[in-house]
Amino acid sequence: MIFDNEYIQQRIQNGEQLKLKNVNPYSNEVDEKISTKEYLSKYSYINELENQRDEDKIDTVVGRIKFLRLMGKAAFAKIEDESGAIQIYYNKQSLNEWFDDVKNYIEVGDIIAVSGYPFLTKTGELSIHVTKLSLLTKSINPLPEKFHGLQDIELRYRQRYLDMIMNPDVKDTFKTRSKIVSLIRRFFEDKGFLEVETPMMHPIAGGANARPFITHHNALNVKRYLRIAPELYLKMLIVGGFEAVFEINRNFRNEGMDHTHNPEFTMIEFYWAYKKYEDLINITIEMFNYLFEKLNLSKILPFGELMVDFSEFKIIPYKQALIEIGEINPEIIESSEKIVEFLKSQEIHIKGKPNLGTLQAELFDNFVEKKLINPTFITQFPIEISPLARRNDENPNIADRFELFIAGREIANGFSELNDPIDQYNRFAEQMMAKESGDEEAHDMDIDYIRALSYGMAPTAGEGIGIDRLVMLLTNQESIRDVILFPAMRPEKSEINTKEEK
Repeated sequence: MIFDNEYIQQRIQNGEQLKLKNVNPYSNEVDEKISTKEYLSKYSYINELENQRDEDKIDTVVGRIKFLRLMGKAAFAKIEDESGAIQIYYNKQSLNEWFDDVKNYIEVGDIIAVSGYPFLTKTGELSIHVTKLSLLTKSINPLPEKFHGLQDIELRYRQRYLDMIMNPDVKDTFKTRSKIVSLIRRFFEDKGFLEVETPMMHPIAGGANARPFITHHNALNVKRYLRIAPELYLKMLIVGGFEAVFEINRNFRNEGMDHTHNPEFTMIEFYWAYKKYEDLINITIEMFNYLFEKLNLSKILPFGELMVDFSEFKIIPYKQALIEIGEINPEIIESSEKIVEFLKSQEIHIKGKPNLGTLQAELFDNFVEKKLINPTFITQFPIEISPLARRNDENPNIADRFELFIAGREIANGFSELNDPIDQYNRFAEQMMAKESGDEEAHDMDIDYIRALSYGMAPTAGEGIGIDRLVMLLTNQESIRDVILFPAMRPEKSEINTKEEK
């Protein structure tokens, strides 16, 4: 039982005692208030006064008690709201008979409202001399011990609310995330893009190579797949006549979890008619410069032990990266047999009988990606691993595609879109063969999308940018869980036991 803890029981009893004294421990009455930050700014002049107080100025502040020190007939406390923290002082003289109840029943963790005048303590700290104190919310679960705080990483992610209570800088990360999303939206709107919304439940798992989450639509009595990517629907809008659209979307991929992957994540995908992938590279660099300017960031940012230089974005073709960065012998990369032999020598296991492009991707993933620290666009991807991208006119074995890598991880993926319905049909057919051979991430055949393409889609370029990984970079957070408010977590033992009992 969640309330069995003796400390919780004691706090519950304190709340009951307040009820007996006609004090509602969950009140909804709050006077007009200002934030702690506003209070500190408003009365910053106090140190200039001779008596260092202004008893005629009364304001109300609300917040959670984070520290409490009782001293007989007086007390000092720290209360904290979203904007910051402030020290308060109250005594028996100012609260009269209410002081004893406050002393006995109001504790660290409780949310209170205080009204009072500003004064300077002997140590020079601007504080509130409380003339009125009201309990707004009783906290029956005690906060972690102050000096050790909340250090358990697992608990921080599982109980994000407690993480934010104990670690105020966590809120700063998520405020920055919100600002980044807002700025991205504004950037594309100012460029003439239209924000749209597309379905999150799809009849076919498509738009990217990934394992889907599967659900059931009761009203239609059909299987549905949670969105892997919105790509196909967004390109249907281009077929319909829109020329620049974007969606800030939630995607779901039923795959592993690590410091860069969460099964539910956020991306922006945008599609731009009459443009090529080179135009996407240019607008992506422009977007980064816009974010750095609006967020007032240095072009050289720390990321863990790395220093990432955003002052220059390099562009390197795929095979050149394998040779120059991955240090792979050029003779190896053009032969499936030689790649397999080389990977085995490096103790890298290969499943099934992958094609040449897939094997080249194994080389890239293992010997190139982690070395791409400063922003680098890798272009000219193998066509076999680019089922939705347009073939290059000069070399049909490569796609007009790029991926942007920063700090050793993929941040964006974009390409000139394939708009030939027959070519797209044949590539879907190849994907279906791969699926039958055991590739669980291969695309299904999407006849509705082929039908849409058959009406004619304008030459188009499209791109997806991972919002979570972008926020990680700009806030120096090495785990994706630190930029997702409620990341996916394994069930607690208590949750498993409860299910077993049922």
